[in-house]
Amino acid sequence: MKIKLINGLLTITLLLMGGSCSKYVDVVPDNIAVIEDAFETRDAAERFLATLYGYLPPFNSINNPALVAGDEIAVNDNVSRNWAGRAIGRGSQSKVNPRLGYWGSNSVTNLFIALRDCNIFLENVDKPFDIREDEKIKWIAEAKVLKAYYHFYLMRMYGPIPIIRENIEVSAGVEAVRVSRAPVDEVANYIVELLDEAIADLPAVLEDQGTELGRITAPIAASIKARTLMTVASPLFNGNGDYAGFTDAEGNELISTAYDVEKWTRAATACKSAIDMAHDAGHFLYRFIGAPADWSDTTVTKLSIRGSISERWNEEIVWGASGRTMSTLQNWSQAKIALDLTAETRESVQSFYNTPMRIAEMFYSENGVPIDEDNTYDYTNRFEVSAADQAHQHYVRPGFETANLNMHREPRFYASLGFDGGTWFGHGQLSDDNELIVEAKKGQRTGKTDANRWGVSGYWPKKLVYYENVQRGTSSGYSNRAYPFPVVRLADLYLLYAEALNESGQTTEAYPWIDLIRERAGLNGVVESWAAASRNPDKPTTQDGLRDIIQDERMIELVFEGQRFWDLRRWKRAAEFLNSDIRGWNSEGENTEDYYKVISVGSYRFLNRDYLWPIAENDIITNSNLVQNPGW
Repeated sequence: MKIKLINGLLTITLLLMGGSCSKYVDVVPDNIAVIEDAFETRDAAERFLATLYGYLPPFNSINNPALVAGDEIAVNDNVSRNWAGRAIGRGSQSKVNPRLGYWGSNSVTNLFIALRDCNIFLENVDKPFDIREDEKIKWIAEAKVLKAYYHFYLMRMYGPIPIIRENIEVSAGVEAVRVSRAPVDEVANYIVELLDEAIADLPAVLEDQGTELGRITAPIAASIKARTLMTVASPLFNGNGDYAGFTDAEGNELISTAYDVEKWTRAATACKSAIDMAHDAGHFLYRFIGAPADWSDTTVTKLSIRGSISERWNEEIVWGASGRTMSTLQNWSQAKIALDLTAETRESVQSFYNTPMRIAEMFYSENGVPIDEDNTYDYTNRFEVSAADQAHQHYVRPGFETANLNMHREPRFYASLGFDGGTWFGHGQLSDDNELIVEAKKGQRTGKTDANRWGVSGYWPKKLVYYENVQRGTSSGYSNRAYPFPVVRLADLYLLYAEALNESGQTTEAYPWIDLIRERAGLNGVVESWAAASRNPDKPTTQDGLRDIIQDERMIELVFEGQRFWDLRRWKRAAEFLNSDIRGWNSEGENTEDYYKVISVGSYRFLNRDYLWPIAENDIITNSNLVQNPGW
C-alpha cells in the first residue's frame, strides 16, 4: 500500500522508523510497506504506537530551537559557529532552507509525517485479532494526544497550519492535496477537540511505571490543552494588529486581529483543570528530602530548586520525555570544579554551555524583587567587585572577591547558576561547610585553558546538572546521572494559571499560585515582598504590574527549560529582548581586575517576521494554496 501527497507539503509514503519497525513491517520488492502487516497483532500495533512517540521533537538537543536560538544560552564561537540555533539567534533564518523547522522535507522532523502516521494508526488499530478492548481505547487516546501535540507544536511555530484530520485517499486529485492553512483559532479548537476526546480514556497514573514511563496520561493531555489555549489567548495570536491583512488565498483572516478576553477565561479554566488532574494524580512541588541533620536550610532549598527538574521522575514532573534524556547537556553545563583534574581528565566535560549576563541580572534580589527595583540593592555598582562575607558562605566562598552582581541575590540565582567564586554543592563533596567552588579566570580550573572547553560569559547553568554528578581526576571521567527532559512540570502550570487569572481580570486570585512557587524558593509572597522592598510597592495590585511580575517569575522559575523562547514570542516581547548584545565577564582575564570587565561576545537580532517560522520557499511554489508567513 502506498499513500502519497504530491504538493511538496506532505510526503505520505510510509517511512516507519528504523530497527523497531523492521521486526514487523514486511516490504515488498518495490519497497512499499504493507500496512496490514503492521497491524496484524497487538504487539505489532503497539510497536507502531511507539513510533508515534518517536516523532517527539528533540527537546534535549541543540536541534530544539528553544534551547539555543534564544537568549538563555551562549556558546563560544569555536564550538557553535555552525549551529543552526546560533544562526537563528543572530538573525540568519532563511526561507530558502529554513533552519530547525518542522514543516517540509528539509526539517529536523517533518511533523506532517508524524500526523500522517497518527492517522494511519487510528485508522487501523482495530485490526489486530488479539488486541483487548481496554488496550485499544487507551492506545487510541494516546495517539489522539500525540496528534494534538504535533498540531500544537506546528501552530506555535508557524501560526496557521493545515489541519490533518485524516489522510487523503490515494485516488484524490491534485487539488485535494493542495491543502490550505487553517486560521489559528480553528487549529486550536481542533487540538482541544482531540484532547477532550482522549482525556476520559487515559489513566491518571501509569499502571506499570517500569515499562510505561513517558507514556501519555490524562494530566499530560490536560497540560497540552492548557498550553494550547494559553498560546492562542496571548498577544501574538489574540488581537495582533501586526497581522492585519494576513489571509489565505481566499481572503480568510488567519490570525485574529480582534482582542477577545474570553480566550483568557477559557485558558484559565483549562489550566485549573490540568492542575486539578495533576494534584489528583499525586503531583506536587518537589522538595528535597532526606538531608542529613548537619546540612543547612540554604543547601536544602538550593537542592529543592535544582531537583525540581534533575531529580528524575520526581512528583513535580507531569510529563518527562523518557526518550529525550538530559545527559549531554549536563556534561556541557558542568563547570570544571574538581580539585584533582589533569590535562587529560579535565576534558571529560565540555563546560562550554554558558548563560549570558542578562540571565544573571534577571533573578531577584534576596528580598524577592527585581534588582533594579529593590530599594536596598546597589544596582548602579553591580559590576564592581567586593569580598563575600560570612553570610554568603553557602552561596559564595567567604573572602572571595566576586562581582556585587553575584551577591545579595535570591536562592534561585545560586541554585541555577555557577559563577566565579560561587559554591557548587555536591559533585562528590557532600558537606556544605566545604563546598567546591567555581574558579573562572583564564588558566584556572574552570576558566579558559583550551580552544573549545570554556565558558564565554562566566555563568554556567548549574540547575541542569544533577548534584551527585562527578568529574573525576581519573580515567573514569564524568559520572553523569541522566534524567528525562521536563516537558511539563507543575510549577509551569501554576504560573500559567496565575497568568490566565490576571489577564481575565482576577488579579488577586493569582497571588496564591505565584506564592506557592516563591515559598519553595525561600521568598515571601509577592504582595508582601513588593510592599517591603520595592520602589514600586503597589505593583502587584494592578493587572499591568502583576503581568510583569508573572512574566518575570516564569523566566526565572523555568530558566533553561525551553519555555522562555516561546513565552517571549507569545507575549510579543521577543523584539524587546532579542535585539541586544550578548554580555559576559572577560574570559581572557587572568586576575580579578581584568576578569571583571563586562564585554560583548556577539549580538542577538530579531525582526517582526521572526515571530513565526518561514515555510520553505519550495513548498510555497509547489502548492499554490499556501501563503507565506508575513515578512518572509
